[in-house]
Amino acid sequence: MTKELEHSFVDQLEQNQNIVHKICRLYTNDSDAHNDLFQEITIQLWRAYPKFRGDSKFSTWMYRVALNTAITLYRKSKRRVQTQDFDGVGFKISAEEYDGTVEEQLKLMYDAVKTLGDIDKALVFLYLENKNYREISATLGITEVNARVKMNRIKEKLRTILNP
Repeated sequence: MTKELEHSFVDQLEQNQNIVHKICRLYTNDSDAHNDLFQEITIQLWRAYPKFRGDSKFSTWMYRVALNTAITLYRKSKRRVQTQDFDGVGFKISAEEYDGTVEEQLKLMYDAVKTLGDIDKALVFLYLENKNYREISATLGITEVNARVKMNRIKEKLRTILNP
């Protein structure tokens, strides 16, 4: 890879790295797993970058590579035995004036989204990133109509999960 191509990749990655962090948050439960997934996505982006033709925006291409990498690793991890991480068992002491309503609602939403299938999770993520259905369909490789229909079904499913 030429130095020019390498600099271009690093610039693009730095400008769009929040995309990767958000995907990592969606598909992992702790900081070690987050960092591992971030590294794996970065490696996959680096390997695929010479083939990036610029037919779409870099961020759209990056979403696609990152989501495919996360989904592949997520599926592989589902085959392993799940263990409880000691850090996740900690107890929280809250001050009386603290109102954790919004934080609790976000946690419930993330927990609900994590119950969805791989593609549905990715669709919700892109939707919450305010991507339009054209961008969502290009990123996920589905039709715009399919993206809209799936999103409506997902919204209904999340409503059911969050309001039993």
